[in-house]
Amino acid sequence: MPIAQHRLTELAGVFLKLGTIGFGGPAAHIAMLEAEIVTRRQWISQAQFLDLVGLTNLIPGPSSTELAIYIGYLRSGWWGLIIGGVCFIVPAMAIVWLLAIGYDRVQEIPASIAIFASIQPVVVALTIQAVWKLGRSAIKNIPTGIAGIVSIGSLVFFDLNTLIALLLAGFGVMMSQNWRDWGRGLPVLWLPRIELPILAIFPVVASHPSWVDVLTIFLKIGATIYGGGYVLLAFLQPELVDRTHWLTSKQLLDAIAIGQVTPGPLFTTATFIGYLLAGHAGAIAATIGIFLPSFVFVILLTYWAPKLQRSIWFRTWLDGVNAGAWGTIAVVAYRLGISTLIDWQSIAIGIISFLLLWRWRINVIWLILGSATIALVGQLAQAHR
Repeated sequence: MPIAQHRLTELAGVFLKLGTIGFGGPAAHIAMLEAEIVTRRQWISQAQFLDLVGLTNLIPGPSSTELAIYIGYLRSGWWGLIIGGVCFIVPAMAIVWLLAIGYDRVQEIPASIAIFASIQPVVVALTIQAVWKLGRSAIKNIPTGIAGIVSIGSLVFFDLNTLIALLLAGFGVMMSQNWRDWGRGLPVLWLPRIELPILAIFPVVASHPSWVDVLTIFLKIGATIYGGGYVLLAFLQPELVDRTHWLTSKQLLDAIAIGQVTPGPLFTTATFIGYLLAGHAGAIAATIGIFLPSFVFVILLTYWAPKLQRSIWFRTWLDGVNAGAWGTIAVVAYRLGISTLIDWQSIAIGIISFLLLWRWRINVIWLILGSATIALVGQLAQAHR
């Protein structure tokens, strides 16, 4: 088998696996990508990986999915870009699609969510490990250390927007590292504003939306959403509940819950909603709509970022962004831990998982399967009582 074809096959297998076991949201996905791509396979270095984390946090869309897309490009070029992203998305899309079919029949969240939710303590352990690993690369000196701590404080105590926190961290480190060279001219650093024609399109509000209506709305959301899957509710509520009345608030909250507890990108919530709105065609249209802009943004990033990285101003700015990104992951890990480790059973699973990951470096897939099996046995025992 030619080397290029072998790489594509290997890439597809890796991202199909990660898309299938990727529970826990963006921070957990980053942890899994770091463990699989950097530590286990050594496709890229820790420093390169951290650069990608920082860059993908600066563009609209789901950052962990965009990270997978960019890694695919670095590994196998343009075909790798497509295969990496698609293989990361498709397993989650299929799972959410099946749950949407079941939900549409009974209008209740399936009991399987309890099994998915039981995996969260493993995700907490994995995320904490990633915070430690990435911190060693992100915190290079005193300015980046301060930037990381300030980012954590601004997110925890002031609920600052994540993008603003990253930009401020980058600016602070850039100025502290290069203030002596101010008189030599500060290069213009800016993120190009990309105006997509789709942003000006508002579909006619119909009582029964078509797949074209669904595609249009989710293209608009996918091209403008910042902050990852955790802010998806804030974008969907005005469009689908308040303006078009296509969903009830309960349906929207159920859709968000499904996206959060199933593996893969949280944006596969769109698949669930698309099915409720326009059947199978709607599920496909919504998924394409919300993820397609991410592929476009990453393609632009592959041209834009390498040129700017030759600038010392941009390099130090990106160091600050990376420190800020590390801070956001640390905050997510903390919040995830607070909401997940709520009883002796979840705490025990979390501690055991952390020890197995840290001391024996066991593959996370075995921890996920083990936790899911324990939950399944518990569900069956409860059903027979």
